[in-house]
Amino acid sequence: MIAAPKTAMVLAAGLGTRMRPLTDDRPKALVEVGGRALIDHMLDRLVEVGVETAVVNVHAFADRLEAHLLARQAKGLGPRIVISDERPQALETGGGIKHALPLLGEGPVWVANIDSVWIETGAPALDAVAAAWDADAMDVCLMLAPTAGSLGFHDSGDVFLQGGPKGGVVRFKNPGETAPLVYVGVHICKPSVTAQGPEGPFSLLPIWKGLAADHRVHGVAPEGLWMHVGDPGARDLAEAKLT
Repeated sequence: MIAAPKTAMVLAAGLGTRMRPLTDDRPKALVEVGGRALIDHMLDRLVEVGVETAVVNVHAFADRLEAHLLARQAKGLGPRIVISDERPQALETGGGIKHALPLLGEGPVWVANIDSVWIETGAPALDAVAAAWDADAMDVCLMLAPTAGSLGFHDSGDVFLQGGPKGGVVRFKNPGETAPLVYVGVHICKPSVTAQGPEGPFSLLPIWKGLAADHRVHGVAPEGLWMHVGDPGARDLAEAKLT
């Protein structure tokens, strides 16, 4: 197995308002696709790449999500779960990582959203990200996919990749541009990149753009079909593809 971070930050504190009515009684992380909760899809992927500990942030329906994670561990399923409690206020992507810094340790970590699922057509996608990671050359390594053909993501894309699908430097699109690649919700980073962020909620995107100006954001685009499960229609489409 390719050497990869053993710790992950799983971002599960979102309200999931676009997923209603499926989130009327549960967090988005517990919406099921193909008979499994979204968070289980991601945790199982992380286990496959060697993750031993997952720090999971919680906010909406936090008690229900914690109970689900405890039940998962009781079945003997990895990884070990540590809760980062955001009950008082959801802190967004950057704020969530900053809040969890004491739990994440000093080294690089995986960071994963819970609303992306995928079907691999080549080598394991997370192995490709791990193989591209180089702590000397980068602070962030994004998992990317072609904008065309990926399901549920915005059509205008996010980034250009200088170096080909096996990995290279990321350039974020300028206003008015259409980019060929979209970020699909998983990356490796040095969590300390969030340390100087403001108190309270903030996004990772401005941090990434600042680092990208110094060529410190890289990416890789593994083969596969990526699906963003952002609303009930996207959930139904993903379920049809997975079954």
